Amino acid sequence: MLEIKNLFVKLAEEDRQILKGLTLTVPKGEVHAIMGPNGSGKSTLAYVLAGRDGYEVTDGDILWNGESILGMEPDERAAKGVFLAFQYPMEIPGVAGLTFLRTATNAVRKKRGEAELSTPEFMRVVKDKAAKLNIAVEMLKRPVNVGFSGGEKKRSEILQMAMLEPTLCVLDETDSGLDIDALKVVSDGVNALRSPDRAMLVITHYQRLLNHIVPDRVHVLAAGKIQKSGGKELALELEKSGYAEFTGKAA
Repeated sequence: MLEIKNLFVKLAEEDRQILKGLTLTVPKGEVHAIMGPNGSGKSTLAYVLAGRDGYEVTDGDILWNGESILGMEPDERAAKGVFLAFQYPMEIPGVAGLTFLRTATNAVRKKRGEAELSTPEFMRVVKDKAAKLNIAVEMLKRPVNVGFSGGEKKRSEILQMAMLEPTLCVLDETDSGLDIDALKVVSDGVNALRSPDRAMLVITHYQRLLNHIVPDRVHVLAAGKIQKSGGKELALELEKSGYAEFTGKAA
């Protein structure tokens, strides 16, 4: 279970508070969506969960399975099961996708005390998981994300998620830059990874993503904290009314 308790976060080099007492619980086996206007702190929340530099937690705590992760480095959080899918996945010229995947998979396995996969073992696993996600292995021979379409980048991240087997998946606006067809392909990949042992936090501006990845709960993040929570129907209400009701609220 993910428990975020009264979290306050500011930029490390600026005296500007972004998250202002955010509290949220996401049980395992559930998909929760975070929606909100620009500047509300959605991506900040994703980055802080993953342990990205440049953000300072000034109060509160984040617990994953009852253990605080705030003192952990990003690789330690990954070993504990935390995975972040970026809004804009970066390109890594000169590094083939298969090399990247094998290195990342074995690094996490080693950190968890598991045996590393040999090359034949890794190839069997990656081919199996790629096939289930409708990803051509030929795509993985190319440098990571170099020359990829938006859909290919996001599908590549879904495969990374499948290989690393995280238990907490944070998807930061994974619908950005996707057309309708790519959105459905990526959503199908995410849905294939839903599990009773896995919690997912889906961050998005738009309800259209939630037509494909149907959440158990929807939360409105505005002015640095959760302003309203509800079922999947809340996303439909926001699509009609927008965020005007929340943007003027005091933190």
